[in-house]
Amino acid sequence: MYECGTCDFEFRYREDCDAHMDEYDHWVECETCSRQFRTEGSCEQHMDALDHRAPVFECETCPRQFRTERSCEQHMDALDHREPAFECETCTRTFSSQAAANQHMNVKNHWEPTVSCETCSQMFHTHEAADQHMEAEGHYENYCAECDRRFMNENCLRQHLNSKIHRGTEVVCPFCKAHFVTAGGVTHHVESGTCPKAAKWNRETIHRMIQRLDPNGLVTNKQIGWHNDENVRYYATDRAFDGTSWVCYLCQRGFSSMTGLNSHLNSPFHREKIYHCLNTRGGCNKEFNSLGALFNHLESESCGYIRFGDVQRVHRRLNDAILNRKVITSL
Repeated sequence: MYECGTCDFEFRYREDCDAHMDEYDHWVECETCSRQFRTEGSCEQHMDALDHRAPVFECETCPRQFRTERSCEQHMDALDHREPAFECETCTRTFSSQAAANQHMNVKNHWEPTVSCETCSQMFHTHEAADQHMEAEGHYENYCAECDRRFMNENCLRQHLNSKIHRGTEVVCPFCKAHFVTAGGVTHHVESGTCPKAAKWNRETIHRMIQRLDPNGLVTNKQIGWHNDENVRYYATDRAFDGTSWVCYLCQRGFSSMTGLNSHLNSPFHREKIYHCLNTRGGCNKEFNSLGALFNHLESESCGYIRFGDVQRVHRRLNDAILNRKVITSL
């Protein structure tokens, strides 16, 4: 089984897992390059191996940044990039050279601590001392105190806090009563046609229903014509094989099997964008080819329109409109 590293969905085939992560933007990104990874662990290994951590030390006069204080010091010494005034870090004395200032600070123990705690105002002379403080106080910036886990950025921490570990499985399928962590998860469950109690519901039927109930275009895009793909299936031929992989003619992505390519062709990946973000006044112009993708976007809080917990309220209102055939006037 292959598991999405963000939402814990499991798939029998790797291609299906990749298609899911493409659709819901669940890949983990390197901090400095455009590489994407399936899991946080593999992304961490990549950044450690290629020194792709975000730079933290800056030259005093030019915009160059460095991963370590030593490399930054070497750069400034080699190019004479020290600040022109050589001041003591704690008292008001100044010196004609950095060497003289250093000698003074060594004698008087006037070195100013330069390593800050990520969340409070305390400063430390070494990264080790700062780490000891942050470990003891739970002061890491992207840190879950309950799980004692650190995360490489705020987005990863937010995804963790919004996962089933902390949120539980409170979102219930209106048909089979299965429990899910997110509104996006239960919507994907119904749209994909996998709900055992909603055999007639899928991406196409849900869209047709919402389009009829949404005359003002609160959630759906206006379309000149809608092509019903409910009963249409796409199949690759032997011509899609280039000698090493099965290639999608639309996006040139390769798959290890014809089954994987067929699954990709029949996923919403290349379908028309039929929904839009509710945050139109806020300037979010994102569009989506499935309702699940829209809910996933809202739950990510990336456009600042709504908090994660409030998305469930929007989901309930939309469910009520669909099941009771009520015109959507607000969400």
